[in-house]
Amino acid sequence: MSASLRILISGQHGQVSQALQHTLKDLGELIVVGRDQLDLSAPESIRNVVREVKPDLIINAAAHTAVDQAESEPDLAYAINATSPGVFAEEAAALGIPFIHYSTDYVFDGSKDGAWTETDTPNPLGVYGSSKLAGEQAIEKAGGQYLILRTSWVYSLTGRNFLLTMQRLLQEREKLTIVADQIGAPTWAGTIAQSTRALIQRWRDGEPGAWGVYHLTASGETSWAGFAGAIGQELSKVGKPCATIEPIPSSAYPTPAKRPLNSRLDCSRLQQEWGVSQPDWHAALLECLAQQR
Repeated sequence: MSASLRILISGQHGQVSQALQHTLKDLGELIVVGRDQLDLSAPESIRNVVREVKPDLIINAAAHTAVDQAESEPDLAYAINATSPGVFAEEAAALGIPFIHYSTDYVFDGSKDGAWTETDTPNPLGVYGSSKLAGEQAIEKAGGQYLILRTSWVYSLTGRNFLLTMQRLLQEREKLTIVADQIGAPTWAGTIAQSTRALIQRWRDGEPGAWGVYHLTASGETSWAGFAGAIGQELSKVGKPCATIEPIPSSAYPTPAKRPLNSRLDCSRLQQEWGVSQPDWHAALLECLAQQR
């Protein structure tokens, strides 16, 4: 890779941002802005930061990701997930620089039998998915060089996520009931960061694929119960206690926001256009856990 980059990353303590900070640190200067430096609900705050930093690349790793909470605070969810990405995209387009943004499987309703492709029509079930879809549309309207990367079931060794919750509960309880009829690909934040780095490399080498919307998840599929089972197996291997897992349907675990039953995303377009592929979800889980020991 040639000259070092000046990369603006929005979001400071989130799972993807933390992984990006680790994975991209040798590419140049990372300007990471969190809530103290940037008010995502205020467009002028975003514009001021971008114009002051004058980056070579913008990565938006900030989002309102509390799916159930979004149902009771839609205005905030839309401000962060819909309006702010559009403002970032407008500023990036004005500077003539790339903009990378992360979206979600929740833009789909989960009704399809097979894996969702980028050409399938979105139909979100709740505020979170609707706000993220509106963010995609705002970016597309702004135009320019952008990558919208839809991912799913993100976990890491930081923050609040399914992996860390399961590690705790599996050791605290004798039995856990876990939803088994929602199918998707658990995706390590490290995988997202590594793929993002590969995309940046292609752009810097002057060999970018087409700009636009892409799916980026681990390969393979499982249920939440299957994911929990895999986490439990690894706990047992190191001699830690592990609860019995009882699979249940989504109907037995009601939540304020409805979840899509089928969150499988077809990531073949990213491989075809950019030459970037993802590891199997279970292999990525083991790589993640290896960093914990």
